[in-house]
Amino acid sequence: MTQTGDEQIVRTIVHVMRHGEVHNPTGVLYGRLPGFYLSERGQQQAKKVAEHLAGRDIKRLVVSPLQRAQETARPISETLGLEIETEDELIEAGNVFEGTNFAEGKGVLLKPQHWWKLRNPFKPSWGEPYTEIRDRMVRVATSVRDSVRGHEAVIVSHQLPVYTLRLHYEGKGFFHDPRKRECDLASLTSIVYEGDAVAEIKYSEPSAGI
Repeated sequence: MTQTGDEQIVRTIVHVMRHGEVHNPTGVLYGRLPGFYLSERGQQQAKKVAEHLAGRDIKRLVVSPLQRAQETARPISETLGLEIETEDELIEAGNVFEGTNFAEGKGVLLKPQHWWKLRNPFKPSWGEPYTEIRDRMVRVATSVRDSVRGHEAVIVSHQLPVYTLRLHYEGKGFFHDPRKRECDLASLTSIVYEGDAVAEIKYSEPSAGI
C-alpha cells in the first residue's frame, strides 16, 4: 500500500501466466481443440512456477478451461492451497487455421487458397479480433483485481490473450510479429495496480532453463 498525501492507494498484483509446453509432436495449431496436454517439460515448468510463487500473498487462481491451462494450474493449486476457478473468457484465441499443420515445408500458408484469410492482419482476418480478445481479458483481470484488492492473484491463459492484454495496458497497437512476443511458455506477465490504475507491468520466466 502506498500513500499520496492523506490518501492511501491499495497495491494489487495480478500475475497472468501462459501455460507450459504442450505435447504436440506433429506441429498442429491446436487452438481450442481438446486433448492437448502438457509435455513432461511442460509439467516441470508448471512445478517450477508454483515453487516460485510459494509464499506470496496470492488469494485466487483463475484458469482457462483448456486442458493445458488446467494442468499448468494444478501444481500452483497444490502448493498454494487454492481452488482452481475455471473461467471461459480466458480461453485461447479463435483461429480459422485451428487443426492444421504449420510445420516448415507443409504449412497451410504456402497454399494460395488460404491467402484470402490473411487479407487483414490488423483485425486479424484469420481469427478472433484483437479487440474482442482485449475486452474479455480486461474483464477478467479487472474482476480478479477487484476481488483481491491489496493482495495478489494468478490467471492462467494462453500466449495471444496474455500478450494482447499487455499491449492494451501498455497503450500499444495490437498488430505485431508473433515471433517477437515477450510471452514464453510458463512465463508470468505481472500487472501491478495502484488503486484501479496499472502502475507497472513486470515480465518474468521463473522456469527458464528447464
